[in-house]
Amino acid sequence: MKILWAFITFFLSVNGLFAQRKDSSLVEYINLYQENHSFSYTSPYSEIGAPSKYIISGKLTTQYMLVAKEHSKFALAIIPDFTVRVRKEQSAGVRTPDFKLGASTYYGLSNTQNRYNYIEFGFSHHSNGQDAEATNTDGSINTYNGNFSTNYLKMGFHNGFTPPHPKGKNYMAYHQYIELKWNKWFAYEKALENNYGFTRLNYSFSARKYGFFKTSKNVSREKEYIRLNADFSYAVNQINNSSLTNVKRRLNTEITANYGLKFMKNAFLMAAVGYYGEDPYNIYFRDQYAFLRFGISTGFIRNCKSD
Repeated sequence: MKILWAFITFFLSVNGLFAQRKDSSLVEYINLYQENHSFSYTSPYSEIGAPSKYIISGKLTTQYMLVAKEHSKFALAIIPDFTVRVRKEQSAGVRTPDFKLGASTYYGLSNTQNRYNYIEFGFSHHSNGQDAEATNTDGSINTYNGNFSTNYLKMGFHNGFTPPHPKGKNYMAYHQYIELKWNKWFAYEKALENNYGFTRLNYSFSARKYGFFKTSKNVSREKEYIRLNADFSYAVNQINNSSLTNVKRRLNTEITANYGLKFMKNAFLMAAVGYYGEDPYNIYFRDQYAFLRFGISTGFIRNCKSD
C-alpha cells in the first residue's frame, strides 16, 4: 500500500505540468475515461459451470476522479474493484472476497472528436482478506481461508471511434484496449511462484449502440442501450507444467452482452459466456472451466437530454 500512496502523491505533484485545454472542439477525454471503464454487475447463480456453486455474485467497481479538469487530456483516478461470490451452502458463506484497490493515470494522444487514442498507466493491490497458509499440508491450494495477495502494474493503449452525434438517429461507437499486466516487481504470496499468470497480455473490444428515446414530457433523450464486450487475456510467463502454447491453462476469455430497456436509465440486462484457464477470483486461480453468467449491470454511460 505504501507504493500505491507514493504513486498517487507523485502524480498529484506533477499535475501542473499538464495545462488545461480550452478548445471545446477537442475530445472530452474525461468522459471517455469513465465511459470505457468496466461495468459493475449483480448476478444470481453466477459462474454457472464453475467447480463451486454460488447463490449470487456481485462486482462493484468505479473511478474516483481525483484529477479531472474539463478539456484536459490528463486524469488521475483511484479505482476500487471488489467482487464477492456467495457460496451455495447452508451458511451462504463468502469465504474469500476479491479486493482490488489501485490508481490509474490517463493521457490523451489525439485531438480529433471522432477518433481518439489515449494511454493508461496504473498500479493495483489484489487480495482476498485472508491470513491462513495458502497451501494445505498435502500441497494443495487452501481455498477455504488461504492467503492470496499480489500487486501489479498495468500499461495500456486505448483506441476508439465515436461518430458525430446525428440528431434523432441511432449510431454505433467502438472501443478497443491493449494492455500488459505485470506482477513480479512487487510482493506476492509465495505459493503463486511458477503457478500463476503473473504477466498477461490483455485485449478488449467493445461495440456500443446509442439511440434517442422520447421521455414522458416528449423530450428526446440520448441513451446507450447496447454494449457488447469481448475480452481476451493470455498468461505469457513461466508456469509449471504449462508450455507457452498451453491455451487451456493460459487463456481467459469472456463475451458479454448488455442491453438496456427503454425505461432503464443507467442499467442493463446482462448475459456472458466465457472460459477461465485461470479463475481470476484470487485463491481459486487453479480452477479451469467454461461458464455462463446472467444478471444486471451498470456503469458510466452516455445518457443525456437532447432537445
